[in-house]
Order: sequence, then structure tokens, then C-alpha cells
Amino acid sequence: MYNDILLAVDLNDETSWNRTLPLAIEYCRAFDARLHVLTVVPDFGMSIVGQYFPRGYEKKVADEVMHKLRDFVDQKVPEGVRVRHVVGEGTVYEVILSVAGKVGADLIVVSAGRPELKDYLLGPNAARVVRHAECSVLVVRG
Repeated sequence: MYNDILLAVDLNDETSWNRTLPLAIEYCRAFDARLHVLTVVPDFGMSIVGQYFPRGYEKKVADEVMHKLRDFVDQKVPEGVRVRHVVGEGTVYEVILSVAGKVGADLIVVSAGRPELKDYLLGPNAARVVRHAECSVLVVRG
């Protein structure tokens, strides 16, 4: 049923993966699917902000985050699960949707986070992913 499962995680927030990761692994095992573990590095937002950072800063950050992601996967994902590591840069929900299209994901797994009153049922990123994804989305309450 599923061949490529995209799991979005925030390496600095355990609630983004402590319930989603076990479910994604279970689905991968059940369907012999590949797990694409994605973490997103926010971009500078405005180009004027970027000029205050040293040249090559973005590449250095991306490399460091990839190293942390690989360590995370090595510690948390059991052997036998096919894994692809993905580091994206930009707005979280936009990167999730873009990567889902690029890897051909047929399921996206995200954490709902802890919604504030204004978000009520879903956090803003999860809600946008659900609204705009071209594949199934599994939202896991944190």
C-alpha cells in the first residue's frame, strides 16, 4: 500500500518524533516501504538578513544538521528499515510538501504538536501539509 513514507522531525523537539517515529517504522515494516526522514533548517527569510552571516554559512549548517540527522537515525531506527536522510531549507510545511513530491511519498507522517487555542486541532505546519499534500497524511497527536 505504501512504498515511500516521509517522516518530518525536528531534531530539537522530541515531541515531533517520539510518537511519529515508531508509527512510521511500523508502517515501513508492514509495507516494506522506504523511510525518508526529513528535518528542516529555517532559511533567513529576507535576503538582507543573509548578508550578515559569513559566506558558506548555509552549507556549513546543512552539513552539521545532516550529521545530526544521521546520528539520530542510527540511534532510533532499527536495522532492516531502508532509510533516506533529507535536510531541507525553508518554511517547514513548504519543504515537507516539496520533498514529498520529489521522493514520491505516498504517505507523510507528521506530529500535530501542541496546538495553541488559535490552532485548536492541528498545529499550523501540520494543517497546511494536510490541506495541500497530494498523498495521504498521518497526523499523530503529540
